[in-house]
Amino acid sequence: MAAKRLFDGDDDQPNQKRMKNRPSFASVIRDVVMANFFENFCSSLEPMLRRVVSEEVENGLRQRCMSSVLHCPSLRTIQQGSDHHLTSSLQLEFSTRLSLTIFTSTKIVDADNNPLRIILNPPPPYAIKLEIVVLDGDFPKGDTWTSDEFAKNIVKERAGKRPLLTGDLNLTVRDGVADVGDLEFTDNSSWIRSRKFRLGARVLQNGEGGVMIREAISNAFVVKDHRGELYKKHHPPALEDDVWRLEKIGKRGVFHEKLASHGINTVQDFLKLFTVDSSKLRKILGSGMSEKMWEATLKHAKTCLMGTKLYRYRGNDYTLTLNPICQLVKADISGQVYYERDLKRMHTAYIQSLVKDAYAKWNSLEEVDGLVQETPLLLTQGIILILFIFS
Repeated sequence: MAAKRLFDGDDDQPNQKRMKNRPSFASVIRDVVMANFFENFCSSLEPMLRRVVSEEVENGLRQRCMSSVLHCPSLRTIQQGSDHHLTSSLQLEFSTRLSLTIFTSTKIVDADNNPLRIILNPPPPYAIKLEIVVLDGDFPKGDTWTSDEFAKNIVKERAGKRPLLTGDLNLTVRDGVADVGDLEFTDNSSWIRSRKFRLGARVLQNGEGGVMIREAISNAFVVKDHRGELYKKHHPPALEDDVWRLEKIGKRGVFHEKLASHGINTVQDFLKLFTVDSSKLRKILGSGMSEKMWEATLKHAKTCLMGTKLYRYRGNDYTLTLNPICQLVKADISGQVYYERDLKRMHTAYIQSLVKDAYAKWNSLEEVDGLVQETPLLLTQGIILILFIFS
């Protein structure tokens, strides 16, 4: 019996083990829920991981590319004497052109009267020290030069004179940009063969870190003495400017004196007479002013801006509205308003006679605020242009 019980006990052990290894319903549900959670979590995480990896790879490539530009021997400057042209991986440049005429003791600005700026392409990841120098206006002859050629064409001050260029001569390029501060010339450019200067910018200690940076060179310009600015022509001229501000009319010169003797003292006076009687104006200037000079003076005068003032000339049965240079804007005759489209049905000579009367009595005209387009004047010699501004 004991043997049988022992056998029977051994026979029950596999069933008990199977019962213990069989998963419960709750555990099965838990496993399914966890599997779904991890599947969804991985699906959501995958795009973010891809984006992070992509950004890190891109940053790594960018840094490696910059390192190649700065350190790769094949991109370094090849410069062995003045017979070799400069090849460089980095380039300094003036961002805009300078004015064609610069006066001494006056801040140097660009052609649009804005401060100068120097840029470096491509921008390196570190700051770079620059210096500004003056160059001969005839340099360079082409688009390439060496650093030795650049240095040989630097212009220094004349003996016994102050430094040719004063102000903020040392700059720092950060993020590829260096803004130029106050710079002034102390001497004109008439004493060098080219009679012109250029500005140049070069790196201090060029070649540091195994990379050469090509110098910046501005456009050529003339430097005149500051006192010459007192005689400077205005572009465009203003109506109230002295008439000698026009091209080909020198201050206290023959033409200036001839015009002044006929009461033509300002640009406005010049243009009023041209509108009313161009042949008289031409006769005043005389044969000493050639046709080429005459055309140059007129061309300059016609760029004058008229502003917004208008003038009214009143008669018994008419009112003329004129712009500042005596051009007719509107004519109110016997209660009828006339514009350019009405000229064909009008007696033009009569209108011209009224305009000449208004010109002769200009100082007694009523001044009013109006609207005249701020554009260069379109004048035709011997013809009164009718501008129809009002409707």
